[in-house]
Amino acid sequence: MFGTLLYLHGFTSAPQSKKAQALRARMAERGIGERFVCPQLPPSPRAAIALAEAIIADAAKPVMLVGSSLGGYYATYLAQRHGLKAVLVNPAVVAHIQLADYVGRHANLYTGEEFDFRPAHIDELRALEVPVLSHPENFWLLVETGDQTLDYRQAVAKYRGARQTVLAGGDHSFTRWPDVLDAVIGFD
Repeated sequence: MFGTLLYLHGFTSAPQSKKAQALRARMAERGIGERFVCPQLPPSPRAAIALAEAIIADAAKPVMLVGSSLGGYYATYLAQRHGLKAVLVNPAVVAHIQLADYVGRHANLYTGEEFDFRPAHIDELRALEVPVLSHPENFWLLVETGDQTLDYRQAVAKYRGARQTVLAGGDHSFTRWPDVLDAVIGFD
C-alpha cells in the first residue's frame, strides 16, 4: 500500500472539491487519513508541477497519485517521470489544446479566488505532455461517457494498455466516485 496519496484537483477546483473530500473522508474512516495530501494547485502548470514534485520528494514512500481532469494530466506527467501509480478521473488528455479556449480570467469554484490563465500557461502545459506511456500498467483510467467537458474516447485511446473503467452516462464530475473509493485506495 502507498505511504502517501497525492490528490491533484482540476482546473478551477480545490481541495474542497467533492471528490477530494470524499476520498479524504474514506481514508480517515479506514484509519489512514494522515496519508492523504491535496494541495491547492496554482494556476501556472509549471508551478503546480513544482509544488507536486516538492510534496513527492518529502512524502512517505511509495506515493500514489489520483488526478481529476487537469489534475489527471499532471498525474500522468508525474507518474511517468517518477514511475508512480496513478488513478486518473475523467482526465484532460491534450490539456494544451483542451484549455486553449480558457485563456483569461477565472474564479476558483470553491474559494472564489480569481486568477489569470495566460497564453504562457498553454506553453507550460505543452511541455508536460506525455506522448506515450512507458508503463501503462501503472495507470487506472476512470471515465464516464457522459462527460460534457472532455471526450472520454480520447482518454480511452491515450491510456490503451492501462486498466480502464468506462461507465455509461455520468458527467465530468464522475458521478460514481463514491462507488470506487475503496478500489482507488487499494489500487496497486
